Amino acid sequence: MARMLSIPTYADDRGELRVLQEIIPFKIERVYFIMGKPEFPRGGHRHKNTDQALISVHGSCIISNDDGEKKEEFLLDNPSKCLLVFRDDWHIMHSFSEGSVLLVLASTKYSQDDYIDDPYPDKEHSL
Repeated sequence: MARMLSIPTYADDRGELRVLQEIIPFKIERVYFIMGKPEFPRGGHRHKNTDQALISVHGSCIISNDDGEKKEEFLLDNPSKCLLVFRDDWHIMHSFSEGSVLLVLASTKYSQDDYIDDPYPDKEHSL
C-alpha cells in the first residue's frame, strides 16, 4: 500500500536543504523525472518488481492509487512530501500544475516486462 513520507528539511538564510538519505526503503537503481502537462495523465500501471518514491520538486500533481484492496488519492504539492508507491500499487499521476516536475526514484532498472497495465477489477462489479 502506498504511503507518504516526510523528507527532513533543513532551512536557514541560504534556503532549504532536503535530505533523502536513509528514508527510502530500497536501493535506488533508476532516477528520472516527469515534466507533466496538465491535460495528460501518466502511469496507469503497476509493476512486478519495482518500488518507487515520487517527489514533486516543483509544482503539484495528484497520484491516484489502487493496491487491489483500497483506492486512495495523494496530493504531491511540496518537495518535503515523498510518496512511496510499491509494486502492487496500480497508479495514475495526473492533474499536473503548469511547469510541474515529478522526480521518481525506482528500485530497478527499466524493463518493459516489469509493467502490468491492467487495473485491478472493480470489486463492486466482480462476481
